[in-house]
Amino acid sequence: MIREPRRLKDVLAQGQFAVTVEYNPPKGTNLTHVVESAKALVGRVHGVNVTDNTAAIVRAGSLPVCRVLYELGHDPVMQLTCRDRNRIAMQSDLMGAHILGIRNILCLTGDYPTVGDHKEAKPVYDLDSVQVMQLVTGLNNGKDYAGNKLDGSTAFTIGGAVTPEADPLGPMLVKFEVKVRAGAEFFQTQAIYQPEQFKTFMQAVRPFNVKVLAGILLLRSAKMAEFMNANIPGVCVPQDMIDEMRAAGDKRALDAGVEIAVRTIKAVRPYCDGVHIMAIKSTERLPEILTKAELG
Repeated sequence: MIREPRRLKDVLAQGQFAVTVEYNPPKGTNLTHVVESAKALVGRVHGVNVTDNTAAIVRAGSLPVCRVLYELGHDPVMQLTCRDRNRIAMQSDLMGAHILGIRNILCLTGDYPTVGDHKEAKPVYDLDSVQVMQLVTGLNNGKDYAGNKLDGSTAFTIGGAVTPEADPLGPMLVKFEVKVRAGAEFFQTQAIYQPEQFKTFMQAVRPFNVKVLAGILLLRSAKMAEFMNANIPGVCVPQDMIDEMRAAGDKRALDAGVEIAVRTIKAVRPYCDGVHIMAIKSTERLPEILTKAELG
């Protein structure tokens, strides 16, 4: 018998500090690592995101992995990008997700295929992330995107992405409001490393009736931090953090990354509604991060 997980939506509605984590599905069919890691987090986190061919790299689908995590006792957050599906396929997958017990959808644009491992793939982008939110809202109200009545509606909590350290911040705040009006109920942010700047962002978005989970991306090396600064818009790892990672040396760089993540969680906690922890390739450190950050 499958144990019904505690729903992320309820945690957010009750004003509790929410904790979500993220998994990449395997590039293949071996789910052992994901399952073993996720088992250790049952009851310790409120949501588990499953990426959708992130960085345009082919992996197992988000939906089936979400179902496996649901059966373990988690409340999955299914990521859905605009890159690979048109509106027909999206709606079909979303109705299927509801049937399988999935209740959270994170609507994303998706990286362009040229950054991934199938550079000749044709991008779809039939809808953008805001239109997908509107599409999901329609399904929740019992109608498809063309206005046709459904035989049974969905019941999704809609999530979006935002970049608090964008420079300038103004255009990002405009897009934030557009997403709220399209139906977004919670946001998981891009990785943040500057708590004071994040505080300014939170002051700007607090008038909106939505929840914000601060993105915490575990650094594994100084080289990784420098790569992010050079290649990921809206992410800025301060030089002192990079120096801290380099001073730790190759063997202890990940330990330093864990300490930076813990410090950042504690620093942003007073300003936001939760954290979304991304420890891709180092998910075995998630229990340690939760414990040290006093998150359960």
